[in-house]
Amino acid sequence: MGLETWLIKVKKSILNPKGIKPMIKKSKVGVLAFEISSIIPKLNHMWLNLSDKNITRLRNESIRLEGVRRIVSTDDSFLLSLACAEMVENLEMVSKTVSRLSKRCEDSKIRCFETLFEGFANTGRDPYCWAFGWKEMEAWIKKMERYVAATATLHREIDELTVVENSLKKYLQCDHHMKQQKILDLEQKLHWQKQKIKYLKEKSLWNKAFDPITLLLARLIFTILSRIKLVFNIKYSYPPSLPRSLSALAMVYPTDQPSNTFNFVSGPLIKGVKHEENNDLSHGFFEKNSTILKPSSTTLGAAALALHYANLIIVTEKMIRSPQLVGVDARDDLYFMLPNSIRSSLRRRLKGIGFTASDPVLAGEWREALGKILGWLSPLAHNMLKWQNERSFEHQNLMPKTGVLLLQTLFFADQEKTEAAITELLVGLNYIWRFDNAKALLNCTNFKNLQQLHAS
Repeated sequence: MGLETWLIKVKKSILNPKGIKPMIKKSKVGVLAFEISSIIPKLNHMWLNLSDKNITRLRNESIRLEGVRRIVSTDDSFLLSLACAEMVENLEMVSKTVSRLSKRCEDSKIRCFETLFEGFANTGRDPYCWAFGWKEMEAWIKKMERYVAATATLHREIDELTVVENSLKKYLQCDHHMKQQKILDLEQKLHWQKQKIKYLKEKSLWNKAFDPITLLLARLIFTILSRIKLVFNIKYSYPPSLPRSLSALAMVYPTDQPSNTFNFVSGPLIKGVKHEENNDLSHGFFEKNSTILKPSSTTLGAAALALHYANLIIVTEKMIRSPQLVGVDARDDLYFMLPNSIRSSLRRRLKGIGFTASDPVLAGEWREALGKILGWLSPLAHNMLKWQNERSFEHQNLMPKTGVLLLQTLFFADQEKTEAAITELLVGLNYIWRFDNAKALLNCTNFKNLQQLHAS
């Protein structure tokens, strides 16, 4: 009995020498590499949108679109608050995915990502200094792009492996005099395909330790939120390592004291007016942010008509471009698309016009007027469809390609002003359609008369 006890102690001392901790096998990313590789491009896209160049474009171009100024708002501060709120909401959506992944981590700090991120958003506290500096962020973004590219290649090669395996299985089951050579070729190809996949797993996210990769995602999210607060001048403690881009801030808020001109959660921005410190910011930053994106009762977004009106405008635009190709059925279909409010205003507008459309000067004036209306209204309609398509279920895992903001769509457009513009388009379309039809009918009648004259 004493000998067995002594042998057990010797075995333990050999397997675990004194002072050396047992090796813990860290979990790998594995198949979650494909989900993580879909998150990284989104974060990269958000980071690029916050560059000095893109913030300058937001200030000087995006919020100054003619359509935005006509039917959304002329208040720069309000429009910028919408842009900021949408960026924050997009980041919050990605953070929820990372929060779910963080629950799998062994490190307790990473498992608390959701709580830590909410605290960082509310108060600016970053107890573990997760927010990167600018140079660190740029370096990690480039490195992660390489991982994403390798992971995408791995995905394609795994698909190819499945094809080869299915082909081999098919040839093993069939009876063909040439199958032996084909089987050898497929077996060789299968071997090389597996070697290629093994190599790509090492180069991609697949074989990386899960905790460090999840922590990296968390740190990217912290840094992006820090940049948003910096660029839009949301007052709370910023990490000292992230440099303040004064040029960008000056572009967004051109004032002598930009740090006092923006209190994001308290409502629309008021340029040039100092606000008191908002201590309520420590209670629900994201909740207060979401209230800014809630459309007012007078907008198309509140009426759930933004997407429908976008389609209506695009259909009308096509008809205006080629009125001679518009048939009676197409006109009826367009009329059935109209809500009651536009139908009523259209009837009132058409009452005094009459049934004849024979004035070429008036037709030319209508074409010019319609072109001007479409010049500012059409971009918002097309942006509405782009924005909606990028957020559809089929594209939710893909990186946004257009960078269209909700403020550049019809979502926040004033319903009354938009309906007035659409009515004007329909009145003009009605005139040029009748004018072109009358002209075509006259030409046809003249041609027949000419034929009869020659025949006689």
